[in-house]
Amino acid sequence: MNSFSKATLPAYIDQLAAIDPALKRLVHTYGYPPFWHRDPSFPTLVKIILEQQVSLASAKAAFDKLAQRTGAVTPEAILTLSDEALRECHFSRQKIRYVRDLSQRAANGSLELHRLPKLPDEEVHHQLQVVKGIGSWTVEVFLLLALHRLDVFPLGDLALVKSMREQRLVRASSGPAHMLTRAMRWRPYRSVAVVLLWHAYLRKRDKFMPLPG
Repeated sequence: MNSFSKATLPAYIDQLAAIDPALKRLVHTYGYPPFWHRDPSFPTLVKIILEQQVSLASAKAAFDKLAQRTGAVTPEAILTLSDEALRECHFSRQKIRYVRDLSQRAANGSLELHRLPKLPDEEVHHQLQVVKGIGSWTVEVFLLLALHRLDVFPLGDLALVKSMREQRLVRASSGPAHMLTRAMRWRPYRSVAVVLLWHAYLRKRDKFMPLPG
C-alpha cells in the first residue's frame, strides 16, 4: 500500500506543483501544509464519527467530554455508559447508535482494528463500512489522516469542496463529477492535493492550528 510520511510529504507536494500550476500557486500563497496525523485506533474512529456533519470544534468538545467521563476512550468503557450519559457528552441520537455499534464490533472482535494498517484501501472500506454510520467519507478521512494512503479523495468533505471552488480549481457551480475529473490529474497522489487544499482552506480563514488530532 502506497503511503506518505512527514519526511516524504514535501517531495510529493513538489511533484504535484511541477505538473499543476494551480497547486504550485497554493504552495506559493500558503506555504507547505503541516503533517496531520491521527493514530489508526478506536478513539480516532470515534472522533471521525463525531465530526460527521458538524464543526471540528463541536466534535472535539464532545470527544473531550467523553474522555473526561471514561478516562480512556475504549470500546468497553463506552459500552458501560447509558444513552443518557452519552447525551450528556453532547452525542446526538444517531451518533450514540453509531458509536455503540462500533464499540460492540471492536469489543467482540468482529472488527479487528489492528489489522487495518496492513490492508489495501478497498479492504479497509469493506471492513469499516459494515459499522452503522460509517460511510465513504469516514473511511477516506481515516485512510488519509491515520494511514496516510497516497491516493484518497474524500469528495464528501465540505472543506475540500469549498477550497476547490475558492481556489478556482473548478467553477462555483461544478458538481461532484467535474471535481472528480479535475482531481484525476493528481493521481496517484490525490491525498497530497487534498492536504494542500485543506491547508489553503484553513489559512484563508486565518486558522493556523492543525486539524484536531
